[in-house]
Amino acid sequence: MDRAQMKEKLKTKLSPKRFEHSIGVEYTAGTMAFIYGYDVNKALIAGLLHDCAKYVPGDKKITKCLKRGLSVSDYERKNPELLHAKLSAAYAKEKYGVADEDILSAITWHTTGKPGMSLLDKIIYIADYIEPNRNVLPEMDMIRKEAYSDIDKCLLHILKNSVEYLDNKGSVIDPVTRETYEYYVKTAIKS
Repeated sequence: MDRAQMKEKLKTKLSPKRFEHSIGVEYTAGTMAFIYGYDVNKALIAGLLHDCAKYVPGDKKITKCLKRGLSVSDYERKNPELLHAKLSAAYAKEKYGVADEDILSAITWHTTGKPGMSLLDKIIYIADYIEPNRNVLPEMDMIRKEAYSDIDKCLLHILKNSVEYLDNKGSVIDPVTRETYEYYVKTAIKS
């Protein structure tokens, strides 16, 4: 299935607002890939499909993940919306014919991040945060500039803001997100 066919199919599955967000992530991922010398088409596909399972209700996300042998942590059981990333990777493979492991990884980790992210993982994580249709969050202008000039600085900035926001709100943070943040803080200190 080519990207145009993927787009047509995706449009029938997502709400208009979520589809618009996916188009924004697709565009942003493509521009970032171009800047960083990465395969633009792979970035476009990952950006387009990153939320392709977002429409599945929370309780069904758990069932559908377990049916596919995908791990579901205790945190994810309590917050099943987070499972849309893993399930979207599975759907990208099953329903959109994506076999590329780099694309599937970027979709899988676009919500929490993970220690040792690939360039495409970083691009999709950041593109999801900064795409033009996204609500403007604190320091968004600075983060958007960093996205095109220093991807690692941008990644750490987003992780820091996310962790601080959730800590200040008194929310429990997905352990993978905190582990990712701590990994990149240590990486930044070493460099």
